[in-house]
Amino acid sequence: MRLRRPLALLSTVAAATLILAGCAGSPEAGGSPSPSPSSSSGCMLNTKPGAGSDAVKVDGSGLDAKITVPKDTKISEVERTVVKKGDGKEIKPGDFVSARYQLVDAETGEVLDTSKRGPEGVLPLLLNPNQQQQISDFTQSSIFVVAAECVPVGSEVVLTIPASRLGEGAHSVALYVQTLEKLPTTATGKEVLASSGDLATVKLGKDGAPTITVPKTAAPTETTISVLKQGDGPVVGSGDLVTIQYRGVKWSDGKEFDSSWGRAAFPSQFATTQVVSGFGKALEGQKVGSQILAEIPPKDGYGASKGHELEKETLVFVIDILGTTPAEK
Repeated sequence: MRLRRPLALLSTVAAATLILAGCAGSPEAGGSPSPSPSSSSGCMLNTKPGAGSDAVKVDGSGLDAKITVPKDTKISEVERTVVKKGDGKEIKPGDFVSARYQLVDAETGEVLDTSKRGPEGVLPLLLNPNQQQQISDFTQSSIFVVAAECVPVGSEVVLTIPASRLGEGAHSVALYVQTLEKLPTTATGKEVLASSGDLATVKLGKDGAPTITVPKTAAPTETTISVLKQGDGPVVGSGDLVTIQYRGVKWSDGKEFDSSWGRAAFPSQFATTQVVSGFGKALEGQKVGSQILAEIPPKDGYGASKGHELEKETLVFVIDILGTTPAEK
């Protein structure tokens, strides 16, 4: 669901940048924050409670909770109050968790966004402090790191954000988050024998990172998709924001050209419609928990991108599908 007024004019990255820059010091040149852990605990900001967040009333829990911001509440700082402390492991930046949430306009009481479009009202949240994707969905930003970090899984928190951090025309907001569990960052599905034929072979390391060996045969002329592990989670739909681990190599020489495993092993997020068509085909219709081998010829890769270094390359990907956030309908 897209955010409605006044946040519709504000990009996710802009909101996160303003909040994090306001809390953690000056952003680097170019306008992007450079968040770093604030202590040896590994937490980034460990936001504290204040009069604004303490004033927010939460009756009930999850999507059944009624979030009320009293009319006389002054929200002038980014503050966080733990409404209920959970008994799970402490959440850190970089974790992948399931959660229920509600975002409320502090001035009008309007519910701007919730996790209700997820199964049983639950959505996966990637708490990547360096997430920089320009997506309209408020749920996949650094703001959720500020809300959920440094408290145990199972906690319920309220994060208040003043209008001054959200740009011209915005109202202050209250974000309620109930974390449920930490999610795996590698595919957990049942192993399936790959189709026979001239397919790349895959060997997994102890951490789940794949090593891909390309066969010494002619490259495929059509996109080939094989299920290496069959998950049993939600099905990825067209346009969904999918959380994945992946590694890509070139068929021509077997050399890696891109990988989430090289970025502190953080998973990555992409909308299925914002990647090359072969990659999108490998994601859509698959279940969360699956691991996919995709062999993609230039016509479904970068063949139409004249001058691209991969324009003439057949690409081989191993993709672990970790979570999916349904697209707006």
